Amino acid sequence: MDVWKPSVTVAAVIERAGQFLLVEEETSDGIRFNQPAGHLDPNESLIDAVARETLEEAAHDFTPTALLGMYMSRYLSSRTGREVTYLRFAFTGELGRAHDRPLDHGILRTVWMTREEMLACQEKHRSPLVLRCVDDYLAGKRAPLSFIYTHPSVTGELNG
Repeated sequence: MDVWKPSVTVAAVIERAGQFLLVEEETSDGIRFNQPAGHLDPNESLIDAVARETLEEAAHDFTPTALLGMYMSRYLSSRTGREVTYLRFAFTGELGRAHDRPLDHGILRTVWMTREEMLACQEKHRSPLVLRCVDDYLAGKRAPLSFIYTHPSVTGELNG
């Protein structure tokens, strides 16, 4: 019996002078654009995860300052043929220091694009959420980071 379990992901929506930071990456569906994003690791907070993913995929420090939104999407996996549910937590914040380090496996490069440039290539987006998150950012949607609570479990037991 299969157990349904959504995949929890984080994404960083970073704007500079009207352009947004994206990564160009190799996927099972070909080369796609996405925000610096990835999966939540075990024993990691959402805020730590988005900072780590930005460092790994864009080679920059990132300090989240607000929760942009929480998104749920379902896709049919081209690899397994099964439906996969994603829960995406998107953050906005401050881009920090650049690091001289290789980008994560599968990341080809970073690129800055305007919303109009993103709109013109949306068939190459990793998901429809890439543009949706930018639109929510431009609409001024923000929630304080205090909306997110991480239980400081010391024992490693699951606590609700």
